[in-house]
Amino acid sequence: MNNNDILRTLRYAFAWNEAKMITIFGEAEQRITAGQLSGWLKKEEEPGYQPCSDTQLAIFLNGLITEKRGKKEGAQAVPEQRLTNNIILRKLKIALNLKDDDMLAILALANARLSKHELSAFFRRPDHQHYRECKDQILRAFLKGMSLKHRAHDG
Repeated sequence: MNNNDILRTLRYAFAWNEAKMITIFGEAEQRITAGQLSGWLKKEEEPGYQPCSDTQLAIFLNGLITEKRGKKEGAQAVPEQRLTNNIILRKLKIALNLKDDDMLAILALANARLSKHELSAFFRRPDHQHYRECKDQILRAFLKGMSLKHRAHDG
């Protein structure tokens, strides 16, 4: 999955307008323009498309954590220069205050079945013997499940 797809999917899942997304970037002390955001929300084949870097997506996810959980004391989180699906999944888990059972239920909405052990392997340190890389299909299923869950509440 590319970062632009993730931004678009989150926008759709939570029915955010561009002003709301710019505010979320602002929560991570990052000013962006409507033009920058518009470029990131376009599909690759659309004119004006701009790739969203790992750092920019990390800033957005850090802003989402602050938006949902409140600003923490002291220095703010430094955005990662390189994101993995595991990091993205962890940031979404933190931002939305999800427990393992919540995450498994969201995945099940998209017909993805995992055990608690399989899920917890995504949140381990990469050098841990039980660490597992989160593949695109799992992240895609999680984002789809979030869309189904949150869109169902809105409609």
